[in-house]
Amino acid sequence: MSLRVLITNNTLAGRAGTELYVRDIALALLNRGYSPVAYSSLLGEVAQELRAATVPVIECLDAMAVPPNLIHGHHHLEIMTALLHFPNVPAISFCHGWLPWEEMPPKFPRILRYVAVDETCRDRLILEHGIPEERVCLLLNFVDLQRFKSRGALPTTPKRALVFSNYASESNILPVIRAACAQSNVSLDSLGIGSRNATSRPESLLPHYDLVFAKGRAALEALAVGNAVVLCDAVGAGPIVTTENMEKLRRLNFGIRALRNPMEAGVLCQEIARYNATDAAQVCAWVRDTAGMDSALDNLLNLYTEVVEEHKRTPASDTAAEMRAASTYLRHWVRNLTAQHEARIQHEHLKIDYQKQGREYSVVTERYRELQQEHDRYKHLQAEQVRLQSEELRQLREEHKRLQEEIDRLQNQLEVERQNQFGQLQCDLDRLREHYRQLEIERQRLQSDLAEVFSSSTLRLRNRVVGLPLVGTWLKSFARIAAGRSS
Repeated sequence: MSLRVLITNNTLAGRAGTELYVRDIALALLNRGYSPVAYSSLLGEVAQELRAATVPVIECLDAMAVPPNLIHGHHHLEIMTALLHFPNVPAISFCHGWLPWEEMPPKFPRILRYVAVDETCRDRLILEHGIPEERVCLLLNFVDLQRFKSRGALPTTPKRALVFSNYASESNILPVIRAACAQSNVSLDSLGIGSRNATSRPESLLPHYDLVFAKGRAALEALAVGNAVVLCDAVGAGPIVTTENMEKLRRLNFGIRALRNPMEAGVLCQEIARYNATDAAQVCAWVRDTAGMDSALDNLLNLYTEVVEEHKRTPASDTAAEMRAASTYLRHWVRNLTAQHEARIQHEHLKIDYQKQGREYSVVTERYRELQQEHDRYKHLQAEQVRLQSEELRQLREEHKRLQEEIDRLQNQLEVERQNQFGQLQCDLDRLREHYRQLEIERQRLQSDLAEVFSSSTLRLRNRVVGLPLVGTWLKSFARIAAGRSS
């Protein structure tokens, strides 16, 4: 049976969870001969991708000239809009999250089934919003095995890790994961909207990593590739996926109910330490065997057929009951939307203030950058001054060392010359002393000889002769003449 299926979503812009779910379902339906139509009031990149694949995309329901056979609905505002626009068309309402207000299930007679993508969402439908259990189906998430092919064997120890998340950013969990990877000697990259590097082909990047930090659909895709996966998100950290916990975690969609531990580096380090390449390969094989898109689409198509056939068997739509349901829905959401409108107004004021502060911050940042540049120049000049002072000091020290060596050399030379002169003087002194001693001996000898002369009888006779008046004069005159001749 070929059905026209209207798939609603609150946005088909960014590459996020339900947007990609709509894309994958629409393309798979088209390939199987069905007629999918995607509807959202906010279009963008995903809408363009669908149109490029020839899937009709509308932002106004009047664009459909014929009604759909079935409404595959995500997000209550869009589901109710489609139900009220197309009377007598049955619908299926999907719940993809525990927390988002958009995932609250609307209550309407023509919504014949409510689909939860995990047990957490199933509990929300049944235990918080009163949806009868017999109308709730559990259709676990899937992965396109044709796109996400298995990588080769993992290394014994992880070397490269990837944060694969649209929500992870530097303002929440990226610094914690980076710290854990640094402690575990694992390099880290990030991929997603929060990291400002989302990609349309994550399947081409995942095989280059050993370890992946992710949750939900991203975790399932990484597991199908063969990466070891540690569950984590801003709300908390979960375990590394192993053969022991994989079935339980899959029924939780690797999501919020599995993230029970604090988001701390120590907690993540413990999970990284549990990395096991062999076990990760077994998990990959199990995921590829049980979570493929083809079997999930078979289940979804069976549900489509079941709902359409059930609607055919029921009486014509009760217009009064539908109007009451619509009134109840509006009454509930008027109050909430009013609060949201007030919050939106406040948000706009805050946005204006934020933009103003952003401009002021830009000015301050620019001034800070200029001051930083001035500071850097000052530090450079200071370093240059220190370098020059160090160089000058080094030169002065070398000059001082050279002068000190010269002084030491001259002092040594002076000491040698002093020692030499002192030795020469000492020798001269010793020689003079010896000469003086010889002279003293000669003087004493002469004095002795003179004493002997003076004491002799000849000298006494001479003195008497000289003492005679005429003889003394004659002798003196003769002595002068003799002295003159000798001269």
